[in-house]
Amino acid sequence: MPVKVLFIGDLVGKPGRQAVSRELHRLVDRHAVDLVVVNGENMAGGFGITEETARELFDMGVHAITSGNHIWDKRESYPYLNREERIIRPANYPSGAPARGSIVVKTSGGVKIGLLNLEGRVFMNNLECPFLTADREVARLREETPLILVDFHAEATSEKASLGWYLDGRVSAVIGTHTHVQTADERLLTGGTAYITDAGMTGSFDSVIGVRKDEPIQKFLTQLPVKFEVAKKDLRLNGVVVTIDNGTGRAQAIERVNVACG
Repeated sequence: MPVKVLFIGDLVGKPGRQAVSRELHRLVDRHAVDLVVVNGENMAGGFGITEETARELFDMGVHAITSGNHIWDKRESYPYLNREERIIRPANYPSGAPARGSIVVKTSGGVKIGLLNLEGRVFMNNLECPFLTADREVARLREETPLILVDFHAEATSEKASLGWYLDGRVSAVIGTHTHVQTADERLLTGGTAYITDAGMTGSFDSVIGVRKDEPIQKFLTQLPVKFEVAKKDLRLNGVVVTIDNGTGRAQAIERVNVACG
């Protein structure tokens, strides 16, 4: 039997959590989803993760949370990130950073799925090479399971596409996050890896990538610091459903999800 994973793109603040609360169970039922993964680096007020917001998602039925560069925005949450094994951060941060870079989770049917988080370097932080880090982490995960999903949190389309082809045939899916704009390039690569440049955003679409429209406009006009606040209207849930062969780890299908949440 194939395994289906629902990956929900960058969740922004309370509106994003509300969107998941309203739509998750319907999506799980409609697509017969076995595992739910959310990129939650912006789920606490638009920046970072807290224990309270993470527990809220887990109580909704989310199995694991990936992240990116904003996972560090709530410093008070570092001890929790070290304790909570269901939250991962990009594996190419230096050793000693809070949380883990990869984990293996089980579906309710006992199928093991590896989850790996990486961060790009183009227009981003000066980190360890995500390609070489992927080599190490994927080899380790494949000792337990051929089913591996990668969240590549990166800015540049070229870097995301390159990692997709680099890992083609070694992982089940490479899913891009970070830009908050869902791309229409979902496909199966020749080696059996599902790929999309960006899964999109879950939160308010009456916004500039999740925050109130006037604030980033003011920043662009003045080039002065501006405090961003999460927008609240026109809630949508973005993501993908990936169907994976349980025996080989090869992806069989990838389908974009874009749901208006009322």
